[in-house]
Amino acid sequence: MADMLAALRREALQALRPPRKLALSDWCEANVVLPASLSSQPGRMRLWPHQRAIADSIGDPTVERVSVLKSVRVGYSQLLTAAIGHYAANDPASVLVVLPADADSRTMMTSNIEPVFAESPALRSVISTDPKGRDIMLERRFPGGSLALVSARSPRNLRGRTARVLFLDEVDAFEVDVKGEGDPVMLAERRTLSYGDRKIVMGSTPVDEATSRICRAYAASDGRVYEVPCPSCGTFTELTWRMIEWEADKPATAAFRCPHCDDLVPETEKPRMVAGGHWRATRPEVVGHHGYRLNALVSLLPNAAWGKLAAEFVVAKRSPETLKTFVNTLLGEPWRDEGDEIDSGALASRAEPFGLDAIPAEVLVVTAGLDVQDDRVEITTAGWTKDGDALVLAHEVVWGSPLRDDTWAEVDDLLRRSWRHPGGGLLRVDAAIVDSGSGGHTDAVYGFCKPRTGRRVFAGKGVAGFSRKAVEPSKARDIRLMLVGVDAIKNELVNRLAAGRTIRFAGDLTETWFEQLAGERRIVRHVRGHPVRAFERIPGRRVEALDCLVYAFAARRLVSLDLERREEEIATPILPSRRPSVVRSAWLEGR
Repeated sequence: MADMLAALRREALQALRPPRKLALSDWCEANVVLPASLSSQPGRMRLWPHQRAIADSIGDPTVERVSVLKSVRVGYSQLLTAAIGHYAANDPASVLVVLPADADSRTMMTSNIEPVFAESPALRSVISTDPKGRDIMLERRFPGGSLALVSARSPRNLRGRTARVLFLDEVDAFEVDVKGEGDPVMLAERRTLSYGDRKIVMGSTPVDEATSRICRAYAASDGRVYEVPCPSCGTFTELTWRMIEWEADKPATAAFRCPHCDDLVPETEKPRMVAGGHWRATRPEVVGHHGYRLNALVSLLPNAAWGKLAAEFVVAKRSPETLKTFVNTLLGEPWRDEGDEIDSGALASRAEPFGLDAIPAEVLVVTAGLDVQDDRVEITTAGWTKDGDALVLAHEVVWGSPLRDDTWAEVDDLLRRSWRHPGGGLLRVDAAIVDSGSGGHTDAVYGFCKPRTGRRVFAGKGVAGFSRKAVEPSKARDIRLMLVGVDAIKNELVNRLAAGRTIRFAGDLTETWFEQLAGERRIVRHVRGHPVRAFERIPGRRVEALDCLVYAFAARRLVSLDLERREEEIATPILPSRRPSVVRSAWLEGR
């Protein structure tokens, strides 16, 4: 009887105690259901070993900041959506999610949050729309709190809210100074200052080392790295790309070379290694700010297998642009620029014996970039290969005022030319962009380009910003004006030239042309206390050659051809046209 009473007493006391609060990782696995549209493994959420600690840090009230320096293919977006669900269901608060652009916010709401909440019984009835919201699609209410998704490009939305929980996603894609109001990260963090128990979660793939927000945030954290055990020697190591190797021309054989015992570990051991891994804080003295660094090498997704990553690397390494994407998105590492100032002499030494009169067989597309000055129009003609290599075929100058029709007539003649391809077919200029930004010549450029848009001859205007698209149409005025992201293309040029590949030069380009190509240098300056990349003119240098090549690069983006078909077309010799035969009528001769 005494034992029975003691058992009843224990049950009564247990009932009076508040339920034990689950760690966020456990709550996610118990309550979040992933739809097939979001996961290759739909159903109850199952966190990978390296995800659990990140989730628990996000849910830990003693941790104010969580910074995640990451690659893609590591399940971060799903984890972020589950964390939002946790705060809506278990710890109601005003939640603010900041993403790079409006389109990103809408995609996250419709493709991530809504499907997960609809599939998860614990979340299905938690959130509802707010009829008074400024954008019903991007705002939700739940008992005790709210959820808002906003763009980092909208300072009004950032300024008009307060939030206890702040999620900042892909911060390296944020603009530096939003409409002159300052850094969007700082604007967003100010919205949390009134909360003593605030939570700030920042995650991103890195972009450029000199300006990366996520790298600076990670450097201020306790710097955690995910280490896995070697199956041979048991030593724990953070997996990095330099430890992956494969047989020549066989990326599928990629394996891990242990830096401690030198054993080669096959891909089949990867799940066991990841399962036995742990996070280690490299700066344990930092309190309240957990930082995590991880890359796709520890991902257990099929498309993150070491062999598949090796195959992607083999393709990406040909070009600095594709290699940068690989380094940023799959290795989770910032890009380190190879050089900031170009050596014009070194470039000139790379000239080859080709030109418009001897176009190499690999050229399939031709574009032109035009720069307009007070007394001349300069034209750079570039050829493009199937692999994206650029060949500078010629640089020509049409002397004359751009306000005169005869000047533009000569320019038009140059753009109408055709050249015999070694395969026997003909090549023509596929697209051209004419700079309309030079003072006093804008209307003349518009007048020239407007009737020629059918030939893809467009007026262009350079716009600053490394995050701008290479080229996009503007809706300004009654003309197809192309906005050219000059900083983005110059950055591409500098990286290509520094790498010594993918840009080749005709033999008759002058020393002056190479000096103009190298007329600007890449620098980092500080704007409102934040590092910003920029290009500046080297004193005493002209840059017409650089400007022309930038526009020729932008014009290439306007050509959407099936290159396989183009290759077949120019391999077909063009037969000389036959004079039509004339049959004379005997009846006419008799009259």
